Amino acid sequence: MGSAECLIIFDVKPLFMKFQIILGKLFKYFLQGLIILAPITITFWTVYSLFNWVDSILPNFIHRLFPKLALDENGEPRHIPGIGFILVIVIVLIVGYVSSSFIVSKLVELFDNILEKTPGIKIIYSTIKDFFEAFAGNKRKFDRAVLVCIESTDIWRIGFITHAELAEFGLQEYISVYVPQSYAFAGHLYFVKKDRVRLIPDITSTDAMKFAISGGVTNIDE
Repeated sequence: MGSAECLIIFDVKPLFMKFQIILGKLFKYFLQGLIILAPITITFWTVYSLFNWVDSILPNFIHRLFPKLALDENGEPRHIPGIGFILVIVIVLIVGYVSSSFIVSKLVELFDNILEKTPGIKIIYSTIKDFFEAFAGNKRKFDRAVLVCIESTDIWRIGFITHAELAEFGLQEYISVYVPQSYAFAGHLYFVKKDRVRLIPDITSTDAMKFAISGGVTNIDE
């Protein structure tokens, strides 16, 4: 009886070890598949959601302006996939092209000044405008990547100079540096002395931003 029990234990142990090996390999394959599929899936889902959101603007807009126009057999706004998205892109391109002319640019500037001086609206409008201009256009702010020392002399963070002079705040030797957070669109604004900031001449601002937002796991393009 004792020998039979020993034989059973001897047979079960290798099977259990093989099961652990197989389980470990399956888990490894799962992680590899997740690493491959997760970025692709999230990217396509984001683009698809943005496409549907933009594409849904046109039918609802037409239905509000012309309630009896472009309705399907159920009386709902007719939706043609892609038309709304294409129309929005075309409108943005036309506005960008037309705004480059002298007359239209002056009208846009006048309208811009009105919105920036309207109580309540100016807070929302100026904030959104400055945010988009910080990333694109002729007034880009995040184009000078730096290393900034904040908490300790041995700890450095990636940041971007937004203002090289802060005399209006009474800080003559300070500059403003925006420090982005990893895996988020949020960040922090710091007023630091100029000697605690180092320019990064060999890395573009785009690569520096990607490196900071990814938590340092992305590669720097040569």
